[in-house]
Amino acid sequence: MRESRPGVRLSALLRGFVLRTHRPSSGLRAARSRRAAAAVALAAWAGAAGAGPAGAAPAPEPGPAPVARAAEILSTGDHGLDVKALQRRLGIPADGAFGPATEAAVKRFQRRHGLEPDGIVGPATKRALGFGVHSGRSRAAWRIPASARARLERIAQCESGGDPRALSPGGTYRGKYQFLPGTWQSVGGAGDPAKASEAEQDYRAWILLKRTGGGAWPNC
Repeated sequence: MRESRPGVRLSALLRGFVLRTHRPSSGLRAARSRRAAAAVALAAWAGAAGAGPAGAAPAPEPGPAPVARAAEILSTGDHGLDVKALQRRLGIPADGAFGPATEAAVKRFQRRHGLEPDGIVGPATKRALGFGVHSGRSRAAWRIPASARARLERIAQCESGGDPRALSPGGTYRGKYQFLPGTWQSVGGAGDPAKASEAEQDYRAWILLKRTGGGAWPNC
């Protein structure tokens, strides 16, 4: 069956409502009656045009699927299943909240295993705990708190002008944050920092910032 065009359907609705609601009268009452009938017809037509089967409203389009984010590090303030797994490995109550007690337990573990006792569960600590550490992460996986990004940006501008490939004149200091090779390795980096992705350099610098409070960049 051929569907009628929207314009034709609207005209028919207008005529029907006017015929049903209008009674012969004069002047202002007649004009008001016609305007009211037209408004009702327009509303009915708009509802019919936008409705789905059996008058149901159209289903909203699905939004983008959430992107899974890897828990690359764990530190004070984190919550969730990853924290519970950590707490079970440390032999402390697993409530899923990384608070002072969890941080103290992490530091004890790090001291026992010859790691920097910073209370941050980064790649080296994860390996010692027996957690798998994966490579090839997307930028979203290098998780850095928004509150730390402004500080890191100031350091990067001071050290290299924000250039991830920057090298000092002698080549000793490398990358966006002018890492020494030994410092880069101490925060879980491998290879040449200047050849690592910018996202990884930001992440490694954040670990160092939490560990030293900015002392690694005394001039910035």
